[in-house]
Formats: sequence, structure tokens, C-alpha cells
Amino acid sequence: MKKIKIAFFSIPAKEKNYLNKKFDKSKYELFFFKEELSLDSSVLKDIDVLSVFIYDKVEKSIIDKAKNLKLIATRSTGYNHIDIEYAKKKNISVCNVPYYGENTVAEHTFALILALSRNLHKAYIRSQQSNFSLDGLRGFDLRGKTIGVIGAGSIGVHVMKIAKGFGMNVVAYDVKKNHILEELLDFKYVSLDELLGSSDIITLHCPYNDSTHHLINMKNIDKVKKGALFINTARSGIIEPTALYYAIDKGIFGGAGLDVFEGEELLKEENQMLTKNVSKENIEALLKRNLLLRRENVIITPHMAFDSHEAIERILQTTYENIISFFENKSYYKVV
Repeated sequence: MKKIKIAFFSIPAKEKNYLNKKFDKSKYELFFFKEELSLDSSVLKDIDVLSVFIYDKVEKSIIDKAKNLKLIATRSTGYNHIDIEYAKKKNISVCNVPYYGENTVAEHTFALILALSRNLHKAYIRSQQSNFSLDGLRGFDLRGKTIGVIGAGSIGVHVMKIAKGFGMNVVAYDVKKNHILEELLDFKYVSLDELLGSSDIITLHCPYNDSTHHLINMKNIDKVKKGALFINTARSGIIEPTALYYAIDKGIFGGAGLDVFEGEELLKEENQMLTKNVSKENIEALLKRNLLLRRENVIITPHMAFDSHEAIERILQTTYENIISFFENKSYYKVV
């Protein structure tokens, strides 16, 4: 019996060990690569399954090289790093992991909110310098403040639940409305403009697609309540970069907690700017990111909101189940 060949890219050693134990080696042959997916990978021409993460670009050229490819299994919720239309044209199925970190990302969201609202990052730096002055560290209560949740899906709902625990008022913007949920969790659906104008904290939890690209932009950024905190643990493309920098410069955003940001994929190895052809736009993005890092009211984390022990295990388990179910003709989290 011919074994099914699976290649995993961007896979750390611990995740490799987990998956190695799951698959039946009499049926599956596994290939693991710590590096990101590349067209130079010789294994592509023989594999049946390609498993990738968010920085692995599955473009037309990759799909064309993988002549035997039947399934692309991304270990993420989003799949905008995959050429979905071309995969569909080539009769290649694509699956994702839609539910793994609802509470995980929501908890990181509030970690950023609390750090900003109570100036924890500033206090930590001072304490490292043996400076225990309280000057400039006074924060504010979350109780009674309004949080605006853009994207009332599974992660957004967890954010709302946590917010209610802090005694906050909650408004939400979403193209799909669940009025039973609205009544149950005691929040209010509002228009995007109303959310921007009434929220003390704005947090993004919608998927990134054509309809959400630059949802917050230079045309509506001035509608934001002055001094609001801005939190993004979703995707950088949901806010227009120019609008983000403008809002921080002008004090429209009183602070920002960013787990995602323009050009973040280059930060894993910044010296690649010296060895690869990097676009002018990406270089500018990195320079702007460096400017943001110098601001006391901005906290940047390295796209880690999803990264807890429990969430990673759920991602790997679902990916394993997706692949097994595909070959056993069972239901799985199919995108196309």
C-alpha cells in the first residue's frame, strides 16, 4: 500500500513530536520543515498533503510544482495566504482550524488593554531602573467604560464576556447580527461610525477579507472618540496603516496594543532585508514599526495572541483530524 505523504512547514520541534505520535506510520509518511514554505523545497513534487502556517504563501507556482497535491491544511483560522481560487481550479481541497483560540486571543486582548489602562509596561521599565516614582503612571478603571468590539464572532464573544466581568458597557459591529446573543450577553449592535464615536476601547476581531480591508481608514478615523485605546489582535490589513499612524500622532488613539502590524512577516529575520529583494513598502513599514516602538503609549507583541500551550495543542489536533477525515471521507473543516 502506497503511503500518503504529508509535508509540514514552519513547524517547531515540539509540534513535530506531537504530530509524529498521532499519525499511523504504516499509512502516512511525514516530512517536517522548521523553515517556511519555499518553491525550492524538493519534497513538493511528491506530496499528497501540504500543511502550512500563516507566513507560508501557497501561491500558484507552489501548487503547480506539487503535482500530486490533494489537500492543503493550514494550521490557522485565516487562509488569505493561500490562493484559494487556483486550488479550487486544480481540484485541491483546503481546510483550516476555525476554532482553537477563542478564549486564548480574548485573554491576550485584555492583557494588552490592562497593560495600557494601568501603564504596566511603563512601570516595569521604571522598576528595572530602580525608579519607583508614580509620576505619569496613573491609569483608569475599566468599570463603566464602553468597549467596541468589531467582529462579534467566537473570539469577539469571549471578549464581550470578559468585558462584562469588568463591569464594562459593550457595543458591537458585525455584518451578521445574532439578536438572541445580543440579549443574552447584554450588548448592543451599532453601526461602525457609532462604535468608533462612542467607544473608550476599540478592539478588532473580524476576519481579514475584501470587505474588511482597511475597514478603519483615513475617511473614518476622525470619527473615533478622542483618546480611545485601540487593540488589534486580528489582522493588520483591517486598519489602513496611514490611519493608524495618524491616529497615534494626533492623539486620536490614546494608546494602542498591536499584536499584528504592517510588515510583521519580515521581523522574524530582519537581516533578510540585506539578502533579499524587499519592497520599498515593506522597508517603510519596518521603519514605521520602529517609530511606534519608541512611543510610551504603544505596546507591540509579536503575533502571539494565539500562542498558548492549550491553543497550539488544539490547532495540531484539529489539523490531524482534518487530514485523517479527508482521506477517510469524513467531515472536516473544509474551506474549498
